Amino acid sequence: MSKKKVLVVGGTGYLGQHVLQGFAEIRGTPYDVAFTYNSFPPQPLLDAFPDSFAFQVDLKTGLGFHSISQQFGQPDVVVNCAALSVPRACEKDPDAATSINVPTSLVNWLSSFTQDDNTLLIHLSTDQVYEGVKSFYKEEDEAVPVNVYGKSKVAAERFISEKWANFAILRSSIIFGPQTVSPVPKSLPIQWIDGVLSKGDKVEFFYDEYRCPVYVKDVVTIILTLIDKWFSEGKKTQLLLNVGGPDRVSRVQMAEAVAQIGGHDSSLIKPISASSVDRGVMSPADISMDITKLVQTLNISPTPFKDGVKLTLAVETCS
Repeated sequence: MSKKKVLVVGGTGYLGQHVLQGFAEIRGTPYDVAFTYNSFPPQPLLDAFPDSFAFQVDLKTGLGFHSISQQFGQPDVVVNCAALSVPRACEKDPDAATSINVPTSLVNWLSSFTQDDNTLLIHLSTDQVYEGVKSFYKEEDEAVPVNVYGKSKVAAERFISEKWANFAILRSSIIFGPQTVSPVPKSLPIQWIDGVLSKGDKVEFFYDEYRCPVYVKDVVTIILTLIDKWFSEGKKTQLLLNVGGPDRVSRVQMAEAVAQIGGHDSSLIKPISASSVDRGVMSPADISMDITKLVQTLNISPTPFKDGVKLTLAVETCS
């Protein structure tokens, strides 16, 4: 039997690299894995995953997908981690946000295969589709995004649900955890908090913005479980899931957890209101999510926030 084919779009990003790591750790490697990159493939990534195929793809134009068709073939599963995910950058360039975050070129390419309903599309969305005016949003709550980033992700969800037969859309909160094989340029939340507190200077954190941060290895487990279900059950899949951790925390509470676990002085944490800072973009106040559907559908219980922080800082200490 030939191996099942999995394509990770955006394989050089933070989650993409952790997903590739997750595949590499499966015994017996039941999958052929390929990933896309935008500008250049990081050598550490190629060295770490020598059995993976790497393809350069421009998601705005779709240039590069034809090479995947020729050299890899139709994927059985696509995991789309690619996004322009910095809200301020999306606000400055809405066209770029739409062209990258709405996977038009990806879905058009997948539609070119004769048996296009044979591919499961797992797409990463965001908690920023919610308005942020209450706590613990459920999947069926209306999506009322307050910024361009959230709007582009809602447009993506609608596009996929209208154009693709089999999909799982994952509305993810802040993803945190260890650094990647090829370090990503953006600052990682726990490492950044740990770094600023270790300098001994007072730092301001918002006390009135709430999220449900999710440990990166839990997100990988969710993706691998969905893939396993797709292959073992072979059922039509049209799924929308909130993907968050079990804890609703403010930025202050995140910082306090890092201070406690990292052995920093918690008096350095200065609580301020989010409304006191102009970030150049509207930000929803409380987009904590109810993850009951995730837990029940996949039988997965995400890691509590403090435990995830311990795991993250333990890795940083060893590296």
